[in-house]
Amino acid sequence: MLTFKRVFLATLCGLVFGLICMGLASSNPNTVSPITSTTKWLIILSRTMMGFMIGISALRMKWWLHGVMLGLISSIPMALPVLDNLNIAIGSLVMGMIYGFLTELITSVFLKARSVGSLVKPSND
Repeated sequence: MLTFKRVFLATLCGLVFGLICMGLASSNPNTVSPITSTTKWLIILSRTMMGFMIGISALRMKWWLHGVMLGLISSIPMALPVLDNLNIAIGSLVMGMIYGFLTELITSVFLKARSVGSLVKPSND
């Protein structure tokens, strides 16, 4: 079962982390070609979708593992096109795991908008 508060807060965290990620990606002056505006929008959209994914997920696992796992999974589409530059691909995956962890930390721990699936205790049948 979804709660609006959780979905909204997690999506908002994803948007904020998307803006941070886009800022970090376009701040490197040593790049051969600058990042296009399409790529900048895709970075923002990808991280926002990561937050939305975390918000709607009701997987039963620890909050930190939930954030790390969904952050990693949602970063795979961003890492695949840049596999020729392994540093960027690995950086994208690692940062996705960090952003996922932080999204869950802010949403579940600080703002107490926990997933309903994580609140239900399994029966001892």
